[in-house]
Amino acid sequence: MQGILYEEPTIWLFLFVTVVMGGWAAWMTGRAVAITWRPPIQLLFYTAILGLVIRFIHFALFEATLLSPHYYLVDTIVLLAFSFAGWRYNRARQMTTQYRWLYERTGPFSWRAREST
Repeated sequence: MQGILYEEPTIWLFLFVTVVMGGWAAWMTGRAVAITWRPPIQLLFYTAILGLVIRFIHFALFEATLLSPHYYLVDTIVLLAFSFAGWRYNRARQMTTQYRWLYERTGPFSWRAREST
């Protein structure tokens, strides 16, 4: 997988920086977009910026390539998955707590209309 997903000598650096640190920041970005009732399309813009930040962390701390479109794209796709998951989780929570008479939660990322009684 080295050379495809990450360029560092070990996968642990990729997992720590991109998945743990970047994933947490992307989840919080998705949460912020959901809490302010913004559409998920805005996640693309915010996550693209966050991808640049994560790429810079790889460059500054671990001597990775800064301007690498391939690794930027890999990092951004991972971050986009986390940010959309954070958006969807918080939107499901919002819909079922603020409109509890209309919707019920069916899972961590989904809801459905309540059956009329």
